Amino acid sequence: MTHDHRRDDRRSAPPDRELEPDGGYETDPVSSVDYAPESGTSLQQVLVIATTEYRLALRSRWAIAIAAIFAAFALGLTTFSGSAVSPAGFERVVASLAVLAVYLVPLVALAFSYDAIVGREESGWLHALFALPVSRSWIVLGAALGRAAVLASATVVGFGLAGGALLLEYGFDGFEAYVGFLLGAVGLGLVFLALGVLLSTLAREKTHALGFALLAWAWFVLVHDLLALGVVAAFRLPDAAISAMVLSNPTGVFRALVLGALGAGGDAGFAAVLAEAGLSTGVLVAALVLWIAVPIALAAVAVRRRRL
Repeated sequence: MTHDHRRDDRRSAPPDRELEPDGGYETDPVSSVDYAPESGTSLQQVLVIATTEYRLALRSRWAIAIAAIFAAFALGLTTFSGSAVSPAGFERVVASLAVLAVYLVPLVALAFSYDAIVGREESGWLHALFALPVSRSWIVLGAALGRAAVLASATVVGFGLAGGALLLEYGFDGFEAYVGFLLGAVGLGLVFLALGVLLSTLAREKTHALGFALLAWAWFVLVHDLLALGVVAAFRLPDAAISAMVLSNPTGVFRALVLGALGAGGDAGFAAVLAEAGLSTGVLVAALVLWIAVPIALAAVAVRRRRL
């Protein structure tokens, strides 16, 4: 009787679940979302994939880890910054956080996104999606949107905790500078997440994607500005060339947005040339948006040629 009863349970079990020893069912992550791409529009397909990716990232505790990292560094810096109770002091804290964010935010974003495609392929999740009647481009876009939601929310929470502490202690005088920094940090993180997704689409193995991500971080965070400063110091360049150098590096755009608004461009390395470049806030914001959109678009094109 017991044997026949177990056999009936297995026959009645849904196809996307496996019977566990205790009689319960383990739900597959992909099928945990009501996925019906053939009955929805392209936008609905992207949203379903993004929701699935978002839930998977939450289950892996990435959101908690990112928020904790940002909060720990930001709270530590604001606690020991020794800033005065004045708008100028508040802005000095923001300038210090901006320097920290240039190094920390891109590294965390790349670590979070370098396996977005190649990692899912190795786990078999990508094979299941590619077998569905969904464009591969929408899969990449949905995966990027899901991870972008996790990264953006974790960035706001992590750095927002430090902002809340400063707000309670110093009041609203100068707090708009912190809001600008927070928005810029979210944008910078999304840029490097987009770059990570592109590298993950091009790489054939996770180790290769990780190596490419580290090289990208070293180039944009360390090498690019050093070379640009050397060129600016050695040659008398026109304003257009200086502007191109700033816009060709997303960390330079971030510095220009945050430190330029504080009037601290002269204290931020390559950002010292911003006064000569004459870049407006609108141009800088548009450049940051392009740095997000272009890598995702390239990844959406490259994934069509990917062989599993």
